[in-house]
Order: sequence, then structure tokens, then C-alpha cells
Amino acid sequence: MTLPSTPDPEQERKRIQRGRNIAVGLLLLGLVVLFYFITIARVRA
Repeated sequence: MTLPSTPDPEQERKRIQRGRNIAVGLLLLGLVVLFYFITIARVRA
């Protein structure tokens, strides 16, 4: 039993898409945190 030398194109596409989704999710989370701290700073000022 040997592993195929070339990955399944469908699995490769899903892996790339998953990585992209994680990156976009982290970006959105960062923006939420940024807006939260900006709002807190404006309320205290």
C-alpha cells in the first residue's frame, strides 16, 4: 500500500479554501477587537 504521489485536486482545493477562511475569520476578529477598543477610548474621552 503506497500513498499517491499527487494529492487529490478536490482535497487540495478544500485545504486552500479552509486556510483562506481561517485567515478571513482572523482578520474579521481583529477588526472587531480594534473597533471595540476605539469605542471604549471614545467613550472614556
